[in-house]
Amino acid sequence: MKVSDYIAAFIHKQGIHVVFEMAGGMITHMLDSIANYEDIKIVSMHHEQAASFAADAYGRVTGRPGIAFATSGPGATNLLTGIGSCYFDSSPAIFITGQVNLHEQKGNKQIRQLGFQETDIVSMAEPITKAAYRITDASQIESVFNEAFSIALSGRPGPVLIDIPMNIQRAEITVEPISYVTKVLNDNYDSVNYTELFDLIKTAKKPIILAGGGIRASGAWTSFKEFVDATNLPVIGSLMGVDVLSRDNENFVGFLGSYGNRWANMSIGSADLLVVLGSRLDIRQTGADTNFFSQKTIIHVDCEIGEINNRVKNCYSVHDDLTRFFDGALHFMSTSGWEIDSYSEWHEEIAALKATWPDTNELPMISGINPNVFMHEISKNATDIFAWVADVGNHQMWAAQSIEVSAKQRFISSGGMGAMGFALPAAIGACLASSQTVVVIAGDGGIQLNIQELQTIVRNNLSVKIIVMNNKNLGMIRQFQDSYFNSRYQSTFWGYTAPDFEKVAVAYGLQAVTLEKEEDVAEAVNWFLDDTSDIKGKLLQVMIDPYANAYPKIAFGKPLTEMEPQSEPIAMEST
Repeated sequence: MKVSDYIAAFIHKQGIHVVFEMAGGMITHMLDSIANYEDIKIVSMHHEQAASFAADAYGRVTGRPGIAFATSGPGATNLLTGIGSCYFDSSPAIFITGQVNLHEQKGNKQIRQLGFQETDIVSMAEPITKAAYRITDASQIESVFNEAFSIALSGRPGPVLIDIPMNIQRAEITVEPISYVTKVLNDNYDSVNYTELFDLIKTAKKPIILAGGGIRASGAWTSFKEFVDATNLPVIGSLMGVDVLSRDNENFVGFLGSYGNRWANMSIGSADLLVVLGSRLDIRQTGADTNFFSQKTIIHVDCEIGEINNRVKNCYSVHDDLTRFFDGALHFMSTSGWEIDSYSEWHEEIAALKATWPDTNELPMISGINPNVFMHEISKNATDIFAWVADVGNHQMWAAQSIEVSAKQRFISSGGMGAMGFALPAAIGACLASSQTVVVIAGDGGIQLNIQELQTIVRNNLSVKIIVMNNKNLGMIRQFQDSYFNSRYQSTFWGYTAPDFEKVAVAYGLQAVTLEKEEDVAEAVNWFLDDTSDIKGKLLQVMIDPYANAYPKIAFGKPLTEMEPQSEPIAMEST
């Protein structure tokens, strides 16, 4: 069997029906082999970074590895940002790069390059992958692909890279029947003392759950919802966890962190017990003042032991896979006579905080369309869409603060990498993974990084609807410059411009409208969500006050509960 035919057959056996690529000479054998399968769609992107972001989202949505191919040299290096995104946000993915023939590789020669476009992508990718394979013999292919898929899925999911020279792709090998690869549970997790753990919960007056991206990444979302129903604990979501419960769920509090809902951060401040589930407790969630957290009782459940008692100390450590943890917790509750506490006074206190500090009142001085109000308006009318895919910037925070995520919807964004340009190609991946409508929320800066993928949407007539929040500058950095650089706007206003995105979209063949006035919001939303046209892709350009900030924002150096503009920072932070 030809190696490239085996790779195609292996992907097909794994139930993966979409792969992403940008063609190049060193992957032509593999693309040709995959094209023989009518039920695998080869999606040709216009940049390898876009292919990597699409694979990231495909992995998040399906739970199976997203697949992206790239040729040697610049094709392979262009994947690196998306590989890092998968690594930091726990997305299962396989990145397959073509490499020059073995006889064209420099090996140990003291030269920079022998073959054209020869590049050591394995060494570059190793720090941001769970594993990176350099294939040197065709006999490695079978074992490497089985290992790679298992590694990508098991433990904390993530990316694996396989670099395959072109002469090996066309080699003949003898293989065993291909098996379907599944997640393998680690045997080295701790045994959980559920009696001790639930005693901590039972004695707390104001317990609260911090839900992270690990809940979705582990495949434990359904069990998590059962756990919340059984315990009646309030739930706050990190940026990666805002979609673990619908916004109208009585247990969902809001979005936590540097730009979190003010009432949510204040609820964390009042809580006496924090149950952290699949969250890293990084600086965007806690602020710089970790002592504020360390003074609370914290139960931290994570599949990676290094994440527990890392930044925030004195946590009750539970090193376990969330799927197994929830199974054990639900079994304990059903067999131990556990009784649900209503926590009625605690829920009422949280509700009062939310009523006092609504997200729609955080920007009282801006002119024109209030972005938080707009997010509520668009999302309450878009209950049928599958996912909201947010790019990186102020619009990302407005979306996380105010999008009314419904029970079956996803909220997808670039968390750890924080990559501008993520949303448009990621939405393509999410749309193809779900076969449903996906909405992009991007800024005028971020959308330009991968704007070429509008052509991919048009060519495949994908139901991807795009909102561009256009404030004519790089708003999050401009806000940072207001705080720390006396409003010197180098490269945010000064030296920066954006086109008319309505005209750009029309040039690509999408439908497009520009929204400028608050009184026209309802009409624009109705147009945007209407699905009667044969052209599925739409773009809505929403003009926003150039000085609209992402508020509230942690007053850096102070506890999580002290937020701008009411409180002033005492230290400089990252944006």
